[in-house]
Amino acid sequence: MNDIIKFDNKLSIEKSGEGKRGFSFKKAAPKAGIPQGAARTTRPRLPELSEFDVVRHFTRLSKFNFSVDTHFYPLGSCTMKYNPKINEEVSSFDGFTHTHPLAMDACAQGTLEIIWDMEKRLCELCGMDAGTLWPVAGAHGEYTGILLAKKHFEELNRSRDVPSPVKNEEGTVPIHSDRVNRDEIIVPDSAHGTNPATASMAGFKTININSAPDGRIDLEVLKARITPKTAVIMLTVPNTLGIFESNIAKICEMAHANGSLVYMDGANFNALIGLVKPGELGVDIMHLNMHKTFSTPHGGGGPGAGGIMVKKALIPYLPAPRIEKKGGSFSVNEDLPLSIGRIKAWFTNTQVLLRAYAYLLMHGPKQLREIAENSIINANYIKSGLQDLFPPYSREYCMHECVLAPSKELTDKGIRTLDVAKRLLDYGYHAPTIYFPIIVHEAIMIEPTETESKETMDAFIAAMTKIHSEAQKDPEFVKKAPHTMPVKRLDEVEAARKPNIRW
Repeated sequence: MNDIIKFDNKLSIEKSGEGKRGFSFKKAAPKAGIPQGAARTTRPRLPELSEFDVVRHFTRLSKFNFSVDTHFYPLGSCTMKYNPKINEEVSSFDGFTHTHPLAMDACAQGTLEIIWDMEKRLCELCGMDAGTLWPVAGAHGEYTGILLAKKHFEELNRSRDVPSPVKNEEGTVPIHSDRVNRDEIIVPDSAHGTNPATASMAGFKTININSAPDGRIDLEVLKARITPKTAVIMLTVPNTLGIFESNIAKICEMAHANGSLVYMDGANFNALIGLVKPGELGVDIMHLNMHKTFSTPHGGGGPGAGGIMVKKALIPYLPAPRIEKKGGSFSVNEDLPLSIGRIKAWFTNTQVLLRAYAYLLMHGPKQLREIAENSIINANYIKSGLQDLFPPYSREYCMHECVLAPSKELTDKGIRTLDVAKRLLDYGYHAPTIYFPIIVHEAIMIEPTETESKETMDAFIAAMTKIHSEAQKDPEFVKKAPHTMPVKRLDEVEAARKPNIRW
């Protein structure tokens, strides 16, 4: 990596040489009807380069990128794991890529069958009754799920009868009338940042609750905050601290006794797949991120895919259309009177789902369980290898990711998490997620995923250990990192507010 970065970093326009050409266009006569003042009077300033110059220029630039295919990508919460190349091959089959979005059902049977079958398989893995794969991202799915909850309470408010009290071991617990305007969603401080944003976008008021010292939801705090206005309790399981919510069954009981729903952010399902079925714990709605658990590409603002799984009572509200199987054929049903309607103009990002489907078919029950087991083992291996130098938030075993912070030895010398992250770039590692979750001061969130080898993790631990040593001996050196990147330390606030988008 360092050898590449020593090369010149000139822009293509700076390498331009008059008269150089990769190929030539035939000069076209000006078109009639161009308004005066709109026609160009001078040639555009474009680079003049040979084809070979262009190929070398962009190939060199591509090697400056960190990517899952070239580097260890320890981003916590985002699960940047290897994308098997067979997934790409499957998604490129002509039968899928040449299908028109407006094709008749009879002409898209293969695609419809795959989406239908994938929904069934995911419901089985999650312990849910039905779902939709229409959302085009995890956050889009999350928003869809909360809209389903909103629709659920709207329909309950139209019902004729007020529910009667029920009995439990502690006595009579009144179920609050669903005619009450349920406009609040409880979100713990250990949830993904999209959770409160989704609640707000859907028109709910977000009620934040603080975690207990062990990183889990404080049941007494929850009990005090849940009211007849509570529509949903949103949980991220495992949470952003990498901790399993061991009280989830009790939380679901409390929610249901109050007439509320439980939504589970299933973005971290790669730590649960084959081990736990959220639906069996009492979860009513959950979403899945295809890039997190099912190995589809992530990032870059490109197309993604999400999925929403629900319990039986919420099925009527699922987005339209839905794929149905009648006999041996599949059809798209738009006639869903209680549906929340369309959430996207066309079918979902089908080629992303094809990648996830290929990955799902490659793993049997034993292998799916091993995905979760290995992600947990790898995260705990990283945590145990660094905990003496970068103390973890919790000393107990973590799930798929661990949250660390610089030791007092480093903070006393003015070393911050950002300095450690910048120095890691010099060692050829993409920086971990930093300063999140926000409830951990100077947080370093690391998720190695199940696809990384012991050798890779040992090398990463060695690099972090070396940085710790460097920071003690020469803190200013670490504070000025990176030293070998094309772009050095920036004023990030200034760069965000006043980006330089011109040369």
